[in-house]
Amino acid sequence: MARLKYWLLLSRIPFLSVMIAPYVLGALLASRSLGIFSWGVFWFGLCGALLVQLIAHYSGEIYDLAEDRLSVTLEKNFFSGGSQVLVENIIGSRKVKILIRVVFFLAIIIGLILQFYFKTGKWTLLLGASGITCAYFYSKPPLRWVSRGIGEILIAYAFGWLSVNAGFYLQASRFDLLPALVCLPIACSVANIILINEYPDYPADKQGLKQNILVRIGKEKGAVLYALLVACGAATFFLALAKGLPGQAAVFYFPVFILALILAGRMLKGEYKDRQKLEKMCGLTIIVNLGTSLSCILGLLFG
Repeated sequence: MARLKYWLLLSRIPFLSVMIAPYVLGALLASRSLGIFSWGVFWFGLCGALLVQLIAHYSGEIYDLAEDRLSVTLEKNFFSGGSQVLVENIIGSRKVKILIRVVFFLAIIIGLILQFYFKTGKWTLLLGASGITCAYFYSKPPLRWVSRGIGEILIAYAFGWLSVNAGFYLQASRFDLLPALVCLPIACSVANIILINEYPDYPADKQGLKQNILVRIGKEKGAVLYALLVACGAATFFLALAKGLPGQAAVFYFPVFILALILAGRMLKGEYKDRQKLEKMCGLTIIVNLGTSLSCILGLLFG
């Protein structure tokens, strides 16, 4: 049981919710707008999506190991520095690399089942492949997206556009305007999760030459970018309302919007300089992301 605990820590199970909520939203959009829904497709698709996210988690644990070691001695908080399971050598890197291969294989099998057994559409495998490419090479050389200044964009794609639209596409076998709009505020909020989590990792990332967007632009400009993403998230949410998202979603989104505004203001005031406040803001940014997805889900259920 003790060993299992460390494998669960390595998998960072609570963070899987960032993928689950938008995927559920996409499937629900297909059900509500088109009257199409298959439980078999839903569960296989969800398992595939979670396997892709686990690839990202495991790959990051291995290829960010140097920065994670530095983070312990610099500005470590609950949301930074990975799980520390590899840092403390509780589980070896070799075992994690084997696990990545297993998860990769299972994800491919699920993709094949979805496309050729459930006949979910010709883009199914390509959607899955794009997610795997983002996940596996986010930290892994030679691509190592996180050090090229585009890792945050690819995370926004994978946990925003891809998760919602894959949930929709697997049910409907086509794309549609509404999920393409609904995913945008989710993409903005998940980009902010990555951005704010780079603050406690900033000294370690800078020392380890990890050229993510925050290292490139600095903390002050990063706070401005955070606020701009909040503004873009709100604007695109209301655009989705104008294009067919039920108005009830706005009622559920209002407190999320207020929280996002408060966080943007706190970032612009430089409260990220306080470690305790920063740790709370990291957690609240995740709440904004989940709240955005849940607002849309509840709006569809009660609209």
